[in-house]
Amino acid sequence: MLLALAGQLGLGVDRWAEAMLERVDFGDVLMDGMLSYLLFAGALHVNINDLSRQKWVIGTLATVGVVTSTALVGTATWWLLDALGQPLPLIYCLLFGALISPTDPIAVLGILKRAGAPKTLETKITGESLFNDGVGVVVFLALLGLASSGEELDAGAVSWLFLQEAVGGALFGLAIGAVAYVMLRSVNNYQLEVMITLALVMGGYAAATALHLSGPIAMVVAGLLIGNHGRALAMSETTREHLDSFWELVDEMLNAVLFVLIGLEVLVLSFSAQHLLAALLLIPLVLLARLVSVSVPVMLMRRFREFTPGVVWVMTWGGLRGGISVALALSLPIGPARDAILAITYVIVVFSIIGQGLTIGPLVRAVTRGEAGGA
Repeated sequence: MLLALAGQLGLGVDRWAEAMLERVDFGDVLMDGMLSYLLFAGALHVNINDLSRQKWVIGTLATVGVVTSTALVGTATWWLLDALGQPLPLIYCLLFGALISPTDPIAVLGILKRAGAPKTLETKITGESLFNDGVGVVVFLALLGLASSGEELDAGAVSWLFLQEAVGGALFGLAIGAVAYVMLRSVNNYQLEVMITLALVMGGYAAATALHLSGPIAMVVAGLLIGNHGRALAMSETTREHLDSFWELVDEMLNAVLFVLIGLEVLVLSFSAQHLLAALLLIPLVLLARLVSVSVPVMLMRRFREFTPGVVWVMTWGGLRGGISVALALSLPIGPARDAILAITYVIVVFSIIGQGLTIGPLVRAVTRGEAGGA
């Protein structure tokens, strides 16, 4: 906000930001740098036993849910922009659907706890946020490859690439996590053990990318293995304390850098009235797609298991969009399509963080109180 004001006052901050951002490749910074560390750090603190009890729900929401949301949002965006006289190719509209579908609700977990949300609901939100980031990136990269090559959209090719990247990435993450686990058990030196986890992320992500597997999903699986079995069976208490401190610091630093870069991009981003109108009209459509992608799987699975009361409404409204969506939009090739998608993404993310983030607590309390009163 202060930087934007300084730019409006003619202090030259916007020109400085533009010159600096021209030297930053957001695709490389996000995909080959920050994302692997952020996902591994997040997965380290997830209880795999809680996750296992919710595995079918989380797996369905993070795969079928993301793909469904991508298709719904992409189609709605293509239709709406054409109606507004701002047509974009369908492939770019689907790219927008892919980058806006993954949720980043980790920030609201504290709110959910204070509001008294059940533990099972917290686990669903945490697990989904970890895996749908990875799945969303896989879908985004598959569509981006088609957009860059100029080939026609082939559902079969996209589906096969998705399976190769997602399933292969999960198996690869399990393999490298197991290797790191064996190495951790063989030593008892916290400096060396922290370095092993760092090498796991750096080398493992690079290897997954070279093998055309999903690095993000590999990092989530490896992080879950090290954060649970590795923490319990291969580390001393001293190592656990230092490992947690190190990765918490990495997580906070990289998040800070990511949002600084995103903030600087605002200075050089061109908003138009047409982009703002499109974004405002797309906000309810994105929420509706989220509602469908959550409610349909939940309704189908109600036959086999019980769900927390109000789970659909809480997960729909609590599915915040965050830095990952903006960073993926920034990684698009320079051009008119990128400008439109980036501006629309910014508006939706700001609404999500402010509008949904500030009201999810009262929603949880209202749902919980209503169910308690009914009982």
